[in-house]
Amino acid sequence: MNMNKTAKNLVLAAMFLAIGMLLPIFTGQIKQIGNMLLPMHLPVFLCSLICGWQYGAAVGLVLPLLRSVLFGMPPLFPTAIAMAFELASYGLVAGLLYGHSRWQCIFALYRSLITAMIAGRIVWGAAQIVLLGLSGSTFTWQMFMAGALLNAIPGIIVQLILIPVIMQTLNKTGLVPFKKMKAKESVASF
Repeated sequence: MNMNKTAKNLVLAAMFLAIGMLLPIFTGQIKQIGNMLLPMHLPVFLCSLICGWQYGAAVGLVLPLLRSVLFGMPPLFPTAIAMAFELASYGLVAGLLYGHSRWQCIFALYRSLITAMIAGRIVWGAAQIVLLGLSGSTFTWQMFMAGALLNAIPGIIVQLILIPVIMQTLNKTGLVPFKKMKAKESVASF
């Protein structure tokens, strides 16, 4: 990787981190569904898809912890710590799958997003079990279903609509084009 691409990715990752810090402030104004929109997830997914899994995982890991320290939300224990593992998983899985896709297209994008969403929610549940277990509390199946799925439905819908629209727009403008691998490269990918 050349220095220009690395510098560009670092700047973009910093921008996504800043967006992730500020976006919850705006969505929090919608009292009924502000938290359900999962505002910190969008920049992490976009960072991993545009910059790569390394940057997406790093932004995902740092974002909830930094936001907790600076703004007091989400609460550090157990919420921000569990979210750090969850968002890092989103960045890692989405970036790896999309980056190694034979063709970077809408199908590969949805496959990467959905797989990352499932993996991240499983990691979040495991982190909650460990963290709450350390404090003497329990994490029930009902708590997992409410936190990972039921309360997250509006955010999941927003992600599955908005992220592909953004990526398609970036493709059309040529800023982040979809790519097709050459015959030699496709043999090495999955």
